[in-house]
Amino acid sequence: MLKLRHILIFIALFSASFVYAQTSTYRWIDKTTGQTIFSDKPPPSGTKQVTQVGSRGAAEDRQLPYATRQAADKFPVTLYTTASCTEECNAARGLLNGRAVPFAEKMLKTEEEIADLSRQLGSAAGVPSISVGLQTFKGFEPGAWNNLLDLAGYPKSAPYGAKPSGTFAQ
Repeated sequence: MLKLRHILIFIALFSASFVYAQTSTYRWIDKTTGQTIFSDKPPPSGTKQVTQVGSRGAAEDRQLPYATRQAADKFPVTLYTTASCTEECNAARGLLNGRAVPFAEKMLKTEEEIADLSRQLGSAAGVPSISVGLQTFKGFEPGAWNNLLDLAGYPKSAPYGAKPSGTFAQ
């Protein structure tokens, strides 16, 4: 009887681990209403300016400090880079990882992507650029970036054992 109970508990725990698969949230602007849509389902085909927000798994999400989870849910961070951006982009990644900010990195590859970023920034695109929620900043200025992250509620330093984010995270 005791063995059966242990087996049932093991099966329940094992099957529960599948519930914590990766989830993604998509953000786009509805063509008809002009409203920003957030959904866990991909947008209709042909939708432009789709941003995939927060593709962390639930197990990884539980390991983040509460303040970081709250900030990431309300104010997701995206770092915009290009292949030719090296020193400044590395410094930008270092600042975000030094604060354990979970972020998505969008490497701009086409002129259309650069034009979209220019429209979002309201001026000519420059890299690295950052968006924290709906706020954006062009160029790497640590004071301004820290200010945006502080206002969004991200912790000022990474907790022990924090894992880096971004394209080049190991």
